[in-house]
Amino acid sequence: MSGKESKGGIKQLSPIDVYMLLPKTNCKECGEDNCMAFATKVVNREDSIDQCPPLLTKANQKNYSKLKEMLKPAVKEVAVGVGDSVVNVGGKLVMYRHEFTYTNPTAIAIDITDELSDDEVLARVKKTQEFTYLYIGNDLKLQMVAIRSTSNDAEKFKAAVKKVAENTNLPIILCSFDATIIEAGLMAIPKARPLLYAATKDNWKEMAELAMMYNCPLAVSVPNDISLLRSLVKTLSAYGIEDLVLDPGTFTGVGLGDTINNFTMIRRAACSMGDELLGYPLIGTPIVAWTEPANSPTVNAWKEAYVASMLVTRYADILIMHGTEGWALLPLTVLRQNIYTDPRKPVAVEAGLRTLGTPDENSPVLMTSNFALTYYTVEQDIESAGKSAYLLVVDSEGTAIDSGVAGRKLTAETVADAIKESKLEEKVKHRKLIIPGKAARISGEIEELSNWEVLVGPRDSSGIPKFLQDKWK
Repeated sequence: MSGKESKGGIKQLSPIDVYMLLPKTNCKECGEDNCMAFATKVVNREDSIDQCPPLLTKANQKNYSKLKEMLKPAVKEVAVGVGDSVVNVGGKLVMYRHEFTYTNPTAIAIDITDELSDDEVLARVKKTQEFTYLYIGNDLKLQMVAIRSTSNDAEKFKAAVKKVAENTNLPIILCSFDATIIEAGLMAIPKARPLLYAATKDNWKEMAELAMMYNCPLAVSVPNDISLLRSLVKTLSAYGIEDLVLDPGTFTGVGLGDTINNFTMIRRAACSMGDELLGYPLIGTPIVAWTEPANSPTVNAWKEAYVASMLVTRYADILIMHGTEGWALLPLTVLRQNIYTDPRKPVAVEAGLRTLGTPDENSPVLMTSNFALTYYTVEQDIESAGKSAYLLVVDSEGTAIDSGVAGRKLTAETVADAIKESKLEEKVKHRKLIIPGKAARISGEIEELSNWEVLVGPRDSSGIPKFLQDKWK
């Protein structure tokens, strides 16, 4: 068994490819039973080769380097910012999420111009930094701030950059095609490692010098010309710039089709054809929607939002946006979260007993599965009933109620075991369990195995408040 060729000519790794370069000592220092098991985990990106101590010795340095080269992603990972707030972009291994889990969710940056007043700057920084929404156990947030020079005044730009940096630790994108202005911004934050936006065919040398001097990643902007973009990347790479971000141009009107095609072709070239010159993160600028005339700002915000949504699904690793309206940003961040979950693993919460409110010995006991979306929906519906309760979360391997019952992931045995492990009998004096209506078919088995009376609740958790009001005495 060895590596095989994919359709695009990229060699697909197998565990044996990695195993052949490991020390083959079966020392278990990596935490796995043997080197082959470790190799399998490495190929699946569940373990890192740095977890193998014998491989890190000087004697195995050559093999370590070979493995690093073999395992590097098709799209280079680039870090923006420093310290705990650093944002990693790129690092993609495959083109489609069903092939392998996507890494490093699309970073969303909100713009700030250097012509805003101090109060306006602070307001936009605050709105960006405080945007958060809890979605099935995950905090959805914005990751970056893009400072644009609209004044073309180096001192104004420097002052704006300083003001932003003093009030947020979010990574920064410095936006101007004038290297002198970018340098003024860098002087305000010399060690912050911002993304410099952007090098073009006209200013690439000056921008490259700044990127090297301040150790910053550099965006390369060539709208709607992939051939020229690739050529400029080759020039910058030869010049010594390693961390690049590609901007093939974003158009919201007639050119929207070209925008989507360009992003797709660049990512295909990297992931399916092994083109290393195009194997860098992609940056989109839906903010250009605000440059088009519209009857109201709402129309611009709507255009920006739908273009941003398209680019999230078409491989953009960074987006620069202007609108801060929740109705536009919330669907976008939810979409991003859904795309960047692991398609191989259901989104699950930890099984166990939850206390909602201040339940006592007479409080109802309800049951649900540990599928995250089901759990958080049920939790909210119980809380909306205004009644304290116990919620028994049964391990269904992350499946929903109906699919869990059908696939024997949620059985009477698992429910009975959960009742026993949670020690519910010590918490309530009654022996009544409310199960979801979609699990009605196993109600009799649950009663037999647990000796608890089963009450079949509503099929949809939105009916829980009325059910408790009518049925729980």
